[in-house]
Amino acid sequence: MGTAIGTESAAIARAAAGSLVHACAEVASGALDAAFLAVRPPGHHAERDLAMGFCLFNNVAIAAAALRARSGIERVAIVDWDVHHGNGTQHLFEEDPAVFYYSSHQMPLYPGTGYARERGRGAGEGATLNVPLSAGDGDAPFLAGLTEAFVPAMEAFRPQFVLISAGFDAHRDDPLGGLSVSTEAFATATHIVREVAARHAGGRLVSVLEGGYDLDALAESAAAHVRTLLAP
Repeated sequence: MGTAIGTESAAIARAAAGSLVHACAEVASGALDAAFLAVRPPGHHAERDLAMGFCLFNNVAIAAAALRARSGIERVAIVDWDVHHGNGTQHLFEEDPAVFYYSSHQMPLYPGTGYARERGRGAGEGATLNVPLSAGDGDAPFLAGLTEAFVPAMEAFRPQFVLISAGFDAHRDDPLGGLSVSTEAFATATHIVREVAARHAGGRLVSVLEGGYDLDALAESAAAHVRTLLAP
C-alpha cells in the first residue's frame, strides 16, 4: 500500500509524533491524568527506515522510547487494536523485553504480519503478543483477546506506563476491514486497558489515533473511547 506525501507532510508528521511525546511526558509527570491524541498521520506501520500504510513516523514507538529515555519509565505496554497489525511497532521492539506489544487484528489482511507465533526475538521473546482475528468475529473475540490474553500477561509484565494505538477501523461500518466490532465494544476495551493502567501503572495511560475510515464510525468510537477515559 503506497504512502502519499506532500510538501508539508514531514512537518505535519513531526508535529503528530511530537505532540504525543509531550502528552506522555505530561502524564508521566502527573500534570495530566491521561490523554488521547487525535493526530494524523497515523504511525504503527512505519518501520525504522520505511514509511508505509499511510504512516510516516511511528508515533507510539517514538513516544515509548522517549518515556524510557526522559521520564524514568522502565517498562511500557503498547496495546494496538487497529484492524491492521502494527508491523512497525512490533519490529522496532521485538528484541526489547522492556516494551510489551499486544495486537489484535484481522487476518488475512494488510500488512500480512502478526501471526500468533510471532512472540518477539532474543531477549524480547515473550514480550510480543498477537491475537489474530477473523473477518466477522465481532465484539466477543475482540474483547476476549484483552481479558484472556492481555490482562493476564500484564500481571507478569507490570507496566509502568500504558500506550494505546487506538485504531477504530475494526468498526463494523469501516470500509477497510471486516471485524464488525461495535462502538460499545471500543468503550469496553478502553475500560479494560484503563483498569490495567490503574492496577500496574499508577493510571498512566495515553492513547493515540491510528486507523478509522468511516467518518461517522470514527467519530462515534473516538467519542466513546474518550468518555471512558474521562469516567470517574
